[in-house]
Amino acid sequence: MIPRRTLLLAGAALGALAMTRKASEAETMTTTDQAIDWRKLTDAEWRKRLTPAQYDVLRKHGTERPGTSALLHEKRKGTFVCAGCANPLFASATKFESGTGWPSFYEPLPNAIGTTTDRSFFMTRTEVHCARCLGHLGHVFDDGPPPTGLRYCMNGVALKFEPAGAGAS
Repeated sequence: MIPRRTLLLAGAALGALAMTRKASEAETMTTTDQAIDWRKLTDAEWRKRLTPAQYDVLRKHGTERPGTSALLHEKRKGTFVCAGCANPLFASATKFESGTGWPSFYEPLPNAIGTTTDRSFFMTRTEVHCARCLGHLGHVFDDGPPPTGLRYCMNGVALKFEPAGAGAS
């Protein structure tokens, strides 16, 4: 039989070990994406987080070549999120084949995007950016299908797809 004193000391030691482990875990935990102030990340931090192609589009307003995105032919149910900050942007139900070579949607999720006037290339267009991190996504045009008549022409490299069942809708 184990003496009561030994049992109490062992229990106290296990309790102390558990407390130490929790403190150690807390010290090594990283900040969740929810807690990051996306608009204050430095250029160097963005370069670390993104691939060169994502960085070019999201941070430098580049455009991927048409027809090159794997998301162009994505047909599963789910949500298209920002490749920079994982902000949900478009439900798969709003995706349509525009024939342009870029993933296109007729409606964003509520409060997911912002727009600005883009006067580059000697024309005026409406640029679409992520409402959370301000990453450049593409442009919106007024030649889309019902019910909105809009075509959100997005760079696939600026998006990631989360299939339904993985927490997406």
